[in-house]
Amino acid sequence: EFDQKPDSLFFNDGQRRIDFVLVYEDENKNENRKKSVNKKQMRKRRAYESNLISNGLQLEATRSVLDEKLIFVKVHAPWEVLCTYAEVMHIKLPLKPNDLKTRDSAFNWFSRLFRVDENIIKPEQEFFTAPFEKARLSDFYIQDKDIFFNPATRSRIVHFILSRVEYAVRDNVKKFGINKLLDSGIYKAAFPLHDSRFNHRSEDPNCPNERYLLYKEWAHPRSIYKLQPLDLVRKYYGEKTGIYFAWLGFYTQMLSVAAVVGLACFLYGYITKDNCTWSQEVCDPNIGGNIIMCPQCDQECTYWNLTITCESSKKLCIFDSFGTLIFAVFMGVWVTLFLEFWKRRQAELEYEWDTVEFLEQEEHVRPEYEARCIHVVTNEITQQEEHVPYTACGKCVRITFCISAVFFWILLIIASVIGIIVYRLSVFLVFSAKLPRHINGTEAIQKYLTPQAATSVTASIISFIIIMILNIIYEKVAIMITDFELPRTQTDYENSLTMKMFLFQFVNYYSSCFYIAFFKGKFVRFPGDPVYWLGKYRNEECDPGGCLLELTTQLTIIMGGKAIWNNIQEVLLPWVKNLIGRCCSAARSEKTIPRWEQDYHLQPVGKLGLFYEYLEMVIQFGFVTLFVASFPLAPLLALVNNLLEIRVDAWKITTQFRRMVPQKAQDIGAWQPIMQGIAILAVVTNAMIIAFTSDMIPRLVYYWSFSVPPYGDHSSYTMKGYINNTLSVFNISDFKNESKPVPLPWFGNQTTCRQVYRDFRYPPGHQYQYEHNIYYWHVIAAKLSFIIVMEHVIYCVKFIVSYVIPDVSQKTKSKIKREKYLTQTLLHENHLKVVEKKMGKIADRIWKEADSTFRPKYD
Repeated sequence: EFDQKPDSLFFNDGQRRIDFVLVYEDENKNENRKKSVNKKQMRKRRAYESNLISNGLQLEATRSVLDEKLIFVKVHAPWEVLCTYAEVMHIKLPLKPNDLKTRDSAFNWFSRLFRVDENIIKPEQEFFTAPFEKARLSDFYIQDKDIFFNPATRSRIVHFILSRVEYAVRDNVKKFGINKLLDSGIYKAAFPLHDSRFNHRSEDPNCPNERYLLYKEWAHPRSIYKLQPLDLVRKYYGEKTGIYFAWLGFYTQMLSVAAVVGLACFLYGYITKDNCTWSQEVCDPNIGGNIIMCPQCDQECTYWNLTITCESSKKLCIFDSFGTLIFAVFMGVWVTLFLEFWKRRQAELEYEWDTVEFLEQEEHVRPEYEARCIHVVTNEITQQEEHVPYTACGKCVRITFCISAVFFWILLIIASVIGIIVYRLSVFLVFSAKLPRHINGTEAIQKYLTPQAATSVTASIISFIIIMILNIIYEKVAIMITDFELPRTQTDYENSLTMKMFLFQFVNYYSSCFYIAFFKGKFVRFPGDPVYWLGKYRNEECDPGGCLLELTTQLTIIMGGKAIWNNIQEVLLPWVKNLIGRCCSAARSEKTIPRWEQDYHLQPVGKLGLFYEYLEMVIQFGFVTLFVASFPLAPLLALVNNLLEIRVDAWKITTQFRRMVPQKAQDIGAWQPIMQGIAILAVVTNAMIIAFTSDMIPRLVYYWSFSVPPYGDHSSYTMKGYINNTLSVFNISDFKNESKPVPLPWFGNQTTCRQVYRDFRYPPGHQYQYEHNIYYWHVIAAKLSFIIVMEHVIYCVKFIVSYVIPDVSQKTKSKIKREKYLTQTLLHENHLKVVEKKMGKIADRIWKEADSTFRPKYD
C-alpha cells in the first residue's frame, strides 16, 4: 500500500531507492480484452518479473491511487547488482579527487555575471576516474555506498538490465527487452523517477531537488540571460542530453557574433539606400517615368511604367549592397570557426564528463528485428548458425523498396514546387490584369501592392503551408519506411532515419529557395520569343532588380513561420495534454498522489529522444548559411529563436515530460558531418547568389567598363545611366499574335518597350538584333571569375583556419595526459602494494620454514 509520502523516492521500508518504475494494467480487472489474451500477457509479464528477480533486482508493487486498474512496479538495484553491471558496462567511476589546478580565464569576471549562483547550484567535485572493476573495489573513492552510484547511473544500469532480460522463448528464439513489452501493451510505461516536483522543493530533507533547481535556474523564462548549468543537466539527464544543450548553447553564442555583423551590414544598406544611384533612376519621373516595360505575361498583361517598382528597388538597395558581399565572405569563414571551435569545446566536455575513452558497448538487436528472425544462416566469423529476418535477396528487395519510396517522396516535393511555380504564373496573370486598373491614382497602395509583390508574398505563404503539411506526413512515412527496412540495432535505425529525414527536409525546405535563387528568370529569352512551361504558361521573370528581394521574402516567411510554428507546437501541445490529464485526475480524486503516479501522468519521451530537436536546428543552420547573402538578418532571427529554443526545450523536458533514461554520448554524432557538408555547400550557394541572383556584378561591370569610353559616354566612372543602359529594347511590332498585349490609352504611339530583366541584347534594327551583346559576355565572364575567386579565397581561408585551430586544445590534451598518468600510477601503485604485501607474507613464510629446517643441522 502507498505510504502517504508523496515525495518519497524509496520503497515502503524507506531504505531501498526506486531506480525505475514499470506500469501495467491489472489483467484481472481488464474486461475489454479476451481472457485468453489477458492470461497470455500475464504469463509473459510474470516470467519477465521473475527473471528480473533472478538477475538480482528487487521489486515492489503498489496499486494506483487514482485508477485501481493500474499497478506500479518499483524496481531497486542492490549494491552487488550495481557493481556487477557497472563492470560489464565499463562505467567510469571516481578513484580520487582531482588535484589539478585550473586557471581562471581572463574573461572570468565577465562570465560570472551570467553564471548561476554557486550557492544555489554548487559546482560538482571533480575526480580522476577509471572503468569500474569489482576486483579493485578498494581503489575507488567510496565514502558512502548509497551515493557512490548517483541516481542517473543507477537508472542507466537498471535500464540496461530491463532491456536484456527475456520473457519468453518461441521456436528456440528468445524474446526479451522492456521495449518489446511496451510495444505489445503488456506494460503501459517504464521510466525513472524525477527527484521532486518542478515548482516545489521535496519534503524529504535528503532530496537534492535537482529538478526544482533546473526549473528555477535553467528552464524558467527569467533565466534567459544566464549561462546553462550544463554539469547539472548532464548529471540529471545524462551526457546525451547534456551534449545537445551544450551544442545548442555554443551555436547560439557563435550566432551572436554573426548577428551583430549581419545587423551592421543591414544598417549599412539601410543608411546608404538613399544614395543608391540606380534606385534613384528608377524612381526619377524623368528617367524611370519615361521607361515603358514590356508585359510579363501574354495578352492579359499590359505595358507598365518602371516607376511602379520604385519602393521595391529601394528595399533591394538595402540587401543588394557591398555590405552583403562582405557578409557572405564573413559567413564563409564564420561557419568554419564555429565548427572548429565546437570541436575544441566538445573535447573539453569529453574530458570533463569522462567520455574521452567512451567505449560504445555492443548493442543488442532491436526487438522488432529479433521477432522476425525466421531464417537460419551461418555467421562467416564465428561459423555458427544464427537467425536473421530475411535472406540476401529479401534484404535487396527491402532496400530497393525503401530507396524507391524515399525518391518518390522527393519527387512529390519537386511536384509541389512545380505546382507553386504554376500558381505564380497563373496568379500573376490575374494580378497584372486587375491590380493596375483597380488602384490607379491610389499612390500609397500602388507603391507596395504591385503584381510582383502580391504574387511573391502569397506564393511564399502557400509554399510554407505545403512544406509544413508534407513535413508532418513524411515524418510518419519515414518511420514506416525505416521500420520496414528493419535495421538490426537502434544506432542503425537512428542513422537510417536521420539520412531519410534530413534528405527529405533538405529538399522540402530549400527547394523553393533554390528555384528562386538559381532558376527563376534565368531561362525566359526575350518578349518576341518567350519560353513556356508545359507549352502553356510563360516562364516567370524577375523584377528589374533581379530575384534577390523575392528570395529574401521567401526566407523571411519560411524561417519566421517555422520558428513560430515549432515553438507553439513544442510548448502548447504538451501543456494542453498535461492540463487535460490533471483536470481528469482532479475530478476523480483529491487524494495524495505518490511521486511515481505524478510522473506517469506526464508526457512520455519519444523513442528518438532529441532527434527532432537536432533536425530542427540543423535545418535552421542551413538557412543561416546557405542563403545568407540574400538575407543578412537571418543570423539575428536564428539568435532570437535559439534564445527561446533553449529555454523552451529545457522547460519542456523538465516540467512536461517524464524523466528520460540517461545515456552516454561522446559527441553530437552524425549531425557533425552533415553540418560540415552544409558549410562546404554554403560557399558555393552564396557565391552563386551574389553572381547570378543579385545585380552586383552587372553594376560593377557597368561602373568599371561601360560607363566610360569606349563603351560609355561619361568622362569618369559613374553609375549614372545604368538603368537605361541595361534594360534591352524590344519593338512591339515583333510580338507574336498569341502574346501581343492590348495597349492602354496612356501608351500612346510608343513603338518600343524594355525587357523586365537584364538580358543585355542588341536593339531592334541592329545587325544582330535580340542577340546577346558584348556587355552580356563581359558580365558572364565577370560572374564566373567572381565565383572562382570567391570560392578559392574562402576555401583557402577555411583550410588555413582548420589547420591552425587544433580539434583539441593543448590545455585539454595536457589534462587528459595528466589524468591518464595519475590514474595509471594510482592503480599500479595500489596493485604493487597488494602484490608486495602478498609476496612479503610468502617470503616471511619461506624464510621461517628454511630457518626451521637448516637451524638444527647448523647446531
